[in-house]
Amino acid sequence: MREDNDRALKNRVERQARRMRRAERERPTLFAQTIYIGTLGLVLVLPVVGGAYLGLWLDSLAGGYSTRWTLSLIFVGLVVGATNVYLLIREK
Repeated sequence: MREDNDRALKNRVERQARRMRRAERERPTLFAQTIYIGTLGLVLVLPVVGGAYLGLWLDSLAGGYSTRWTLSLIFVGLVVGATNVYLLIREK
């Protein structure tokens, strides 16, 4: 009975030590984390900027002073960018 408990304890400790060594090897570097944060920023900002430019162009086609398309497409870009960030974080 005592030998079984000792063997089970030894197996658990060895398994935990292997998991800790694997986690240490797979830990992301500062460079990898920086790239990941930059990617998140681009994924959020590019749809907003694209929506702003597209909205500005559409508003310039309309007569008079209008910001309807610009504001609407900035909001759509923000929703699309936030969704992209959520999906990227969930994937990781």
